[in-house]
Formats: sequence, structure tokens, C-alpha cells
Amino acid sequence: MTQNNILKGVVLVGLGATSYGMLATFVKMAYGEGFTTAEVTSSQFFFGIIGILIINAFQRKRNNNTAIKASRKNITQLMVAGTSTGLTSIFYYLAVKFDIPVSIAIVLLMQTVWMGVLLEMFLEKKLPSLIKVIAVVIVLVGTALATNLINSEATLNPLGIFFGMLAAASFTTTMFTANSVATEISSAQRSLYMLLGGGIVVLLFALITQILPNQSEAMSDVLGAFSTAQDFNYAIFLKWGIVLSLFGTIIPPMLLNAGFPHTGIGLGSIVSSLELPVSVLMAYFLLNEKVVLVQWIGIILILFAIIIMNIKFKSNKV
Repeated sequence: MTQNNILKGVVLVGLGATSYGMLATFVKMAYGEGFTTAEVTSSQFFFGIIGILIINAFQRKRNNNTAIKASRKNITQLMVAGTSTGLTSIFYYLAVKFDIPVSIAIVLLMQTVWMGVLLEMFLEKKLPSLIKVIAVVIVLVGTALATNLINSEATLNPLGIFFGMLAAASFTTTMFTANSVATEISSAQRSLYMLLGGGIVVLLFALITQILPNQSEAMSDVLGAFSTAQDFNYAIFLKWGIVLSLFGTIIPPMLLNAGFPHTGIGLGSIVSSLELPVSVLMAYFLLNEKVVLVQWIGIILILFAIIIMNIKFKSNKV
């Protein structure tokens, strides 16, 4: 692998991670304009599916329909796996909705580092290496600092923390399934069917939390804080839908899928951790969220943990 190809991969992965890092800030801004979680997720997946359909059409034309087509089994597996994609968006955006600052929501999402280690241990039925255990401890310490838990005056909504952790668990599932299900077909096809699976989850979420409660006062009372009993505001599609789909479901997967073959998993994972500081900086500059020194120290610790885990991984492959 040439140095130019590695540099190309680093740039692609970095841009993909940067796109993901911008997402929560845009969601917070959409909330500020009165849009709901159901509206935000629905618009994102609607345009995301359209975008991936167009990409698939171009790829089929370029390859003269010679590419391997997804079987019925592939489609079913990918759509089931894709439900975690929809759940990740829902949980992540709910965390932001329940008064969790964007700078802390992204830290909660980064708990995928230690969740991934636990899942790997469970699936492979063997204890993690010492370096991974050390990295997990560093992540946990970094999280305590990055969320400012040592400040007794800092208060975070427990529901927001709960949904942030659910988002991390769901994202961990997405990462593992995305790298193991129907890998023989093109990434564009895989993205499409996973998005369709996620889209079904998002549609059900919109029906349960907004559309049906708007028709039934009793259902609205049962759901309480999770209900948004109001007419679905279709203005979200033109105002934020395209932006959210570009930065959340179209650009990042394309860039990451194109970049990782050049960087490898180790270097690619390190570069993709750019999502964390980019998200914090976006929240700082666009949302005026306060980020104190101790939080930056925690963020640096989390990034350091990701680096040492993947450097070890890379050295094993040499």
C-alpha cells in the first residue's frame, strides 16, 4: 500500500468522521425551531434512503448490472441488522432532547469503546487483552471527567444519560453487524437495506410517539414525556431533512467505506475518533455550550484510549 493511498484514506475517513460530528448540533438547532424527534429522524431517513437509492442506480449503470445482487436472505439479514441504525439515531436524539448537552451526548456515544470490548469478549468467549482492559479503564475515567461528574454542581437529566447509553449500545451492535452481515455484496446495497430496516423503526417511533397520540388523548397521557401530541410538521423535510441525511446517512458511510480499505481498521479507527472533538467544537461555537478544562482532559483521555487500542491491533498485524 503506497503512502499516497494511506493519505487518501486518512482524508476520506477524517471527512466522514467530521460529518458525523456535526450531526447532533444540527439536531439541537432543529429542536430549537420546534421540531420533534420523530420529525427529525423521519426526514433524515427519508432523504437518506432516496440518496442511497440514487447511488445504487449509478453503481449498477457503471458496472453494467454485473455486480453481485443481494439475495432474499441478505436483504432480510441486513434489514434486521439495520434496525439498530434506526434505534441509534432515535436514542441519540432523545438524549439531546432530554437536556443533555451535545458535548456530553457524543461522549456517551463513545462508550462504544468499552461496550465493543465486552461484546467481543462475549462473542469470542475469551478475555480481552491487557491493553484493552487498560483502555477501558482510561475511557471510564475520561468519561467521568468529560461529563464533569466531579463537579457537584453539575446536573444531568438521568433520562438523557439513559438514552445516551442506549445509543452507545445500539451503535456498538451496528458496528459489529455492519462488518459481518452480507459482506459479499456492495457497500451501497448493504447501506440501502440497513437504512430500510432503520427506516421501519423510525416510522414506528413516529407513529407511536407523535402521530397516534395526536389522534388519541388517552395514548398521549400514557406516553407522558415521550409523547408529542401535535400535527406532523412536514416543513422539517425541506428545512433540515436534506442536511441531516447528508451528514448522517449518506456522506459518512460513503467516505468511511472508501477510506477504511486504504487505512486499515487500526489507523482508520484512530482517525474516525475525530468525531468526538468536532462534535464538541461544533456545540461550543454554534450552540455556545460551555466546555471547561476538565472536560477537555476527559476527551483527550478517551481519544488516547482509542489510539492505544488500535496501535496494539495494528502491531499484531505486522
